Amino acid sequence: VQLQASGGGLVQAGGSLRLSCAASGRTFNVYDMAWFRQAPGKEREFVAAIWWSGDRYYADSVKGRFTISRDNAKNTVYLQMDSLKYEDTAVYYCAAGGYSTTPATYNYWGQGTLVTVSS
Repeated sequence: VQLQASGGGLVQAGGSLRLSCAASGRTFNVYDMAWFRQAPGKEREFVAAIWWSGDRYYADSVKGRFTISRDNAKNTVYLQMDSLKYEDTAVYYCAAGGYSTTPATYNYWGQGTLVTVSS
């Protein structure tokens, strides 16, 4: 599976962005998908995940502000980010094939897309 993330950019605090992650391969619908992020000088951290069943999980820091979704027909997973805060600034990565909130469990990674939130 190859993943291509897009949609990052510069936004003011309180604004919104939608990230997309397009996947290659015909078995996209069986993969659990997730978004992680990594801020400068910090470890990569879990943001949100959506299992093949459609169940969703969120980090406490983004719960109520971010929404993860998937379109299996388009082999794409999305991350809608609303009410963005300065501390959301990071490189965001999509990942596939994992089964938890731990980065090491994921087999496939996109290249990352930078989200910068100005205060």
